[in-house]
Amino acid sequence: MKKLVENNQRRDFLKKCGLSTLPFFLPTISLSNTSPSTPQNNNKSPVNFVYDGLAFSPQEYLEKLNEINKTHPIEPDFYGNGGATKALEDTFAKLTGKEKAIYLPTGTMANQLAIKLLSEDNTKVLVPENSHIYRDEADAAQSVHGKRLVPIGKGKAYFDLSDLKETLSYLNENEVFKSGIGTVAIENPIRRADGTTVPIETIKELSTYCKENGYKLHLDGARIHLAATYTKVSLTEYASYFDTVYISLYKYLNATGGAILCGDAALIDKIAHQIKIHGGTVFQNWNNTAVASHYLDGIDQRWKKVVSTANVLISELNKLEGITITKIKNGTNIYDLKLAARINLKKLAVFLNKEHTIWLGRANQKGIIKFTVNESILTRDIKEIISAWKEGVDMARQ
Repeated sequence: MKKLVENNQRRDFLKKCGLSTLPFFLPTISLSNTSPSTPQNNNKSPVNFVYDGLAFSPQEYLEKLNEINKTHPIEPDFYGNGGATKALEDTFAKLTGKEKAIYLPTGTMANQLAIKLLSEDNTKVLVPENSHIYRDEADAAQSVHGKRLVPIGKGKAYFDLSDLKETLSYLNENEVFKSGIGTVAIENPIRRADGTTVPIETIKELSTYCKENGYKLHLDGARIHLAATYTKVSLTEYASYFDTVYISLYKYLNATGGAILCGDAALIDKIAHQIKIHGGTVFQNWNNTAVASHYLDGIDQRWKKVVSTANVLISELNKLEGITITKIKNGTNIYDLKLAARINLKKLAVFLNKEHTIWLGRANQKGIIKFTVNESILTRDIKEIISAWKEGVDMARQ
């Protein structure tokens, strides 16, 4: 009974988080294992229109590690020091133009330790109202680090300089005991806004203002490579406007977990101790950092190919009667897919999964399916994917 309650609570949480992009064949898959249990007629890796990265099974992940090790023997780290982990840290420091980088076990820890150390004795941290830091990190800033999160831009994809100034003015005018504003955080791209990017001009304005007024600036750039691909603004330029930058290792770099935090050496040198006292020091991390390094190499070229291939795919799918796929304003790799009422989504999704190992998400309350493209579309001939969709749409018509 306890297990059933826990599963129901997890499903409820996922619904509330707007994760309607979970594969339609859930609950025939476990929430802890993205590999479908639905019988399939082939052994192909999934073409995944559900999330940002490749959908490795445990066996495929082990095979990938072995493949990497044969080409570039993996050197282990010890408690985060040396080996593949140090190599990845050095690479990210160069990519972001920062003095140093460090591996952390989670993005939440990366965000939280960055804003804690940037803020020093100041207690207020200004964050997007729809951000991961504000919505999805269990009030860690308040309960663990003694920082007060102040949300900005409710109801908007992102806040701009006028929103920031308005919030600052409100705080300054209405608080008697001013505890100080230490850090302003920005998320880019924004998960809760379906991968929307913050325009670079907005980031420049915010960065200039924060520097002029002594506020530190942190970037939750979990998916920043996606923003760089779609906006053609380099990772180095994005990072230049911020004091610290967090980047995920699993969302599209296909590791099983992990995060990188980049910044000035004086701050990064304090992070290892903070990781330890908060229970995050792990004996070895090479199984994550080696895979992330592998997929970081050549990522810009591969994602350019993802974009061009997706453009062809979406153009062809939009020719099918009853299918409409539209780009989100300032969006990245997530599109809005709508099916005509006469096309049964469940039949289509089950057919695509069972016959072609193609994953499709569920519709939200507005009937929109979040259609996410990633490197998995490069694993098949594009004509094969288009043909599978044509066959599936014909079959699913009511």
